[in-house]
Amino acid sequence: MPDQPICENSYTKNLPQCAANYCALTPLTFLARAAAIYPEKEAIIYEERRISYLQFFQRCCQLANAITAAGIKPGDTVAVMLPNIPEMLEAHYGVPITGAVLNTINTRLDPNTITHILNHGEAKLLITDREFSDVMAEAVKRLDRSIIVIDIDDPLASTGDLIGSQTYEAFIGNQPTDYAWQPPEDEWQAISLNYTSGTTGNPKGVVYHHRGAYEAAMGNALAFNMNADSVYLWTLPMFHCNGWTFTWALSAVCGTHICLRRFDPERVIELIRQHKVTHMCGAPIILNAIVHVEQGEQPPFSPVVEVAVGGAAPPSAVIASMEKMGFHVTHLYGLTETYGPATICAWNRQWDALSPDEQAKKNARQGVVLPMMAGLRVVDSITGEELPADGESIGEILLRGNAVMSGYLKNPQATEEALRDGWFHTGDLGVLHPDGYMEVKDRAKDIIISGGENISSLEVEEALFRHPAILEAAVVAKPSEKWGETPCAFVTLKTTAEPISEQEIIAWCREQLAHFKVPRHILFEPLPKTSTGKVQKTLLREKALQLASE
Repeated sequence: MPDQPICENSYTKNLPQCAANYCALTPLTFLARAAAIYPEKEAIIYEERRISYLQFFQRCCQLANAITAAGIKPGDTVAVMLPNIPEMLEAHYGVPITGAVLNTINTRLDPNTITHILNHGEAKLLITDREFSDVMAEAVKRLDRSIIVIDIDDPLASTGDLIGSQTYEAFIGNQPTDYAWQPPEDEWQAISLNYTSGTTGNPKGVVYHHRGAYEAAMGNALAFNMNADSVYLWTLPMFHCNGWTFTWALSAVCGTHICLRRFDPERVIELIRQHKVTHMCGAPIILNAIVHVEQGEQPPFSPVVEVAVGGAAPPSAVIASMEKMGFHVTHLYGLTETYGPATICAWNRQWDALSPDEQAKKNARQGVVLPMMAGLRVVDSITGEELPADGESIGEILLRGNAVMSGYLKNPQATEEALRDGWFHTGDLGVLHPDGYMEVKDRAKDIIISGGENISSLEVEEALFRHPAILEAAVVAKPSEKWGETPCAFVTLKTTAEPISEQEIIAWCREQLAHFKVPRHILFEPLPKTSTGKVQKTLLREKALQLASE
């Protein structure tokens, strides 16, 4: 649909839009405000380090001045390869206030992929932690041009050499602690560049703009009731969708960041109790690790820890276990292209009367759009017609709103395909329930069609997760001469579990699912994962195909 002209009437005809009543939206304003209101308040805690909001702001200004002095201009790309440390937070302000674009690189990637990202994004400067020096040295060596490299020499890094021209502290140390900054003239200007997982071919560069980052940050803060008393623990990688924009949202509410260099479930529990953490985010694998930590007779956390979880629906059993520990789990859904979360399973007070198991099932859905999003549809993948909200009709999930990417860098064809007809086409399949809540059923490529019936691999995985001996599970289609496809399950057992047979698990599934949805084969092995912790179902499908040919 073409853009509609603004309707001019008596209210708009003679009323000016000017600097007094209009400013471009950008999350970069949040930090200056927080530093002015709470200069002495702890903004960042990182082990023994304590950084106030004024110090945080001043260090970001020093970084901005250093970047400018190094010749970085508006529109240039500055890449960072950093864990969840204070310098990563500084980069989220110090880089974009210069007009440069921040590119946070996944710390689990291989040299070839990193080289592609640095070349494709045309990074002019790279800030990297010495713990990643081996992979980064190789990636930089393969570049088709020179690049300025700055090292973070963190004493808490486990290993690694310095590979850059100078250390970060030397780079920013002599710079002024203020910076002459103005909001961008156009809020559509790029603020960051994030790359997709790249499970099929090279990753695509997703461009975020200032307006979207502002809206997403404010929407997340609002949805999770965050305020100046909020204490946020960084269990979610900040490289992932700019930490789902919580890198900016915490400054908006003047809360406190607890940085965590590497995920350790036992350390997470210690930090929650030590700092009275109120909020954290992560993938289902994070929750699964936490619930299996042996704590002994410990009381539930106080205050309750609000946990936002994205990715595939957490198993109901995991959600129930988290609730008993003192967590309140809220399920989200989103993609790199939507700045992270786009929908939330907003709690409905009518669910208070349900049993814990029924509550967990309700809470495992992906819910309704977040405040900054304008709409969600589930449509027939072929006809594009909207499907009924019956909880059964599976179609593609479409999204629309302020927190949808500008597009894919240097890829107009993929951009046009993803944003066609005025909606972002996610490629995910789901249903709408009668109460208006959406539930993801699968990626389009992961749906299993058996005897003409659609089987959600996520539904089968949910049944497997409920088995007390199973730690992880993934289900893919296995070719079948009779049925076309049948479910094939790959499972990892808990280390404390007694041995269990394939037939016992199949019998368990028969009690949980319609018989045509039950896996015909169970394979016991560790699940292959991508650099972001997603199960590599492509590899599992190859194994299932090989099994079918034997």
